[in-house]
Amino acid sequence: MEAFDEVVDVLVVGSGAAGMVAALTAKSAGLEPALIEKSTYFGGSTARSGGGVWVPNAPQLVRQGESDDPDEVRAYLTRLAGDRVPQERIDRYLDKAPEMMGFLEGQSPYLAGGFFWIRGYSDYHPELGGNPLGRGLWATPIDKRLLGDEMEFLHPGVRRMQLPLGAWITSVDLHDLLTYRWGGLSHKKIFGKLAWRVLRARVTGERIGVSGQALITRLRLALREHGIEIQRQTPMLRLIHEDGEVVGAEIERAGATRRVRAERGVVLASGGFDHNAVMRMEYQPELSEDWSLGAATNEGDGILAGEVLGADLDLMEDRWWMPTMPSAADGSLVGLVAERQYPNQFVVNGAGERFVNEATPYVVFCQRQIAGQRTGVRHIPAWMILDSKAWKRNVIAGHLPLTPFPKSWKRLGTAHQAPTLELLAEKIDVPAEALRATADRFNRFARAGVDEDFHRGETAYDNYYGDHSLANPNLMPVERGPFYALALTPGDLGTKGGLVTDVDARVLDQSGEPIPGLYAAGNVSSSVMGTKYAGPGSTLGPAMTFAYLAGRHLAA
Repeated sequence: MEAFDEVVDVLVVGSGAAGMVAALTAKSAGLEPALIEKSTYFGGSTARSGGGVWVPNAPQLVRQGESDDPDEVRAYLTRLAGDRVPQERIDRYLDKAPEMMGFLEGQSPYLAGGFFWIRGYSDYHPELGGNPLGRGLWATPIDKRLLGDEMEFLHPGVRRMQLPLGAWITSVDLHDLLTYRWGGLSHKKIFGKLAWRVLRARVTGERIGVSGQALITRLRLALREHGIEIQRQTPMLRLIHEDGEVVGAEIERAGATRRVRAERGVVLASGGFDHNAVMRMEYQPELSEDWSLGAATNEGDGILAGEVLGADLDLMEDRWWMPTMPSAADGSLVGLVAERQYPNQFVVNGAGERFVNEATPYVVFCQRQIAGQRTGVRHIPAWMILDSKAWKRNVIAGHLPLTPFPKSWKRLGTAHQAPTLELLAEKIDVPAEALRATADRFNRFARAGVDEDFHRGETAYDNYYGDHSLANPNLMPVERGPFYALALTPGDLGTKGGLVTDVDARVLDQSGEPIPGLYAAGNVSSSVMGTKYAGPGSTLGPAMTFAYLAGRHLAA
């Protein structure tokens, strides 16, 4: 056996929320973890995300009087995921996720009181038992300057969420900003709030982090209090497997290969295979382009390392889908969430026909889009059809009302405009008569307030960004030219499939037995949500919970 260059109790691979929680849990139990990160930055896809954490009965919710019947929550998640996920994993998640959130509160002042609830941001499937008031929690905004010299190494967020001049918005602010036109908060209050934040930033120099940036900042500050460093630019090369057990890993540091022994085990929290073209073509052949919003270094390293040891894989065909629109020549993508819940728009395939409830959760939307593509009818891209009323009054893919049509979109072919639907159909290569028939049928539904084909607007989730002054908040006719078309592609927030794990986050081999010494949490593992998405934060809630369980099991 080769000698080891260094020895630690636990080796954690990846510095997103899962990796940070695993390291923090191990340290709290008296172990010495080493946390390594492939990228120059820390935070991974978490830092690029909305930062929601879906945890029913979390102490932060219970203190506000928002508790759920455990059996009802269990029934909800079982309806969503039970056909692909063992019941014991679902039960374990729901039982231990609140405990994980309570644990974090006790680890640092930056985590105590560091989360807030958005009342009314519904679970994604209230029609199946989800809570219309929502079960998601978000990290409270925090000044990133507290990171000191490390602030420059916090992984940048998604460009669309970056505001100029020091302004910042939470998910609550975003909802208010996108819905004020139809009876929400006045625009004076919203823009006054943003102006005040700009002024504060100019005067004080503050750099407020929100959403995933806030979550990672708070977790990093907690790690620092516990003496846990992040070894950046330190990729894992392979796992070391001796006598049937994972005993460490080979890593690269400063251009040199080092063998690290992990006395208790290795926790993989290295993300999915978002940007691995070979794996994408193998498991998701319908996708011809890289439309992922995940961190650029997510290339499936942990999944491939586990697969070499005989680890079982599941859900590899699935992702945390998000309809996206390419918005710039540099490959920048815009995710479309609120836009699909606005009135005055509908979405068609290459035949000029609707194929989905446009306001449905983003995972479901893309799954229907891909299923449609498999029929031989072009669904990639699909086209969102808007009229001039929608264009003039809404924020659409980052485009502000009353500003010129972006020439860059036209050059990319991702957006078109025309004075009539028939001329628009020609530009997007769909049958003009079919598009006209679809518009007429949709407009009839919109005037009646009932979508007879796809039931758009019948759930609290559908309505979240809709116009509540209407009988159906999601329906208004598309009838005033000029008309616009936006190309929608099936992007994602990260992959959902990976290493199969048990209730303690131990990686299982193809016979269902744990591989000793190997754990996984986050998008490197197959999701406890199965092919569905229970509510905002369904990625990070399980990632952090199973990272916590991995840390506990390592210490036991």
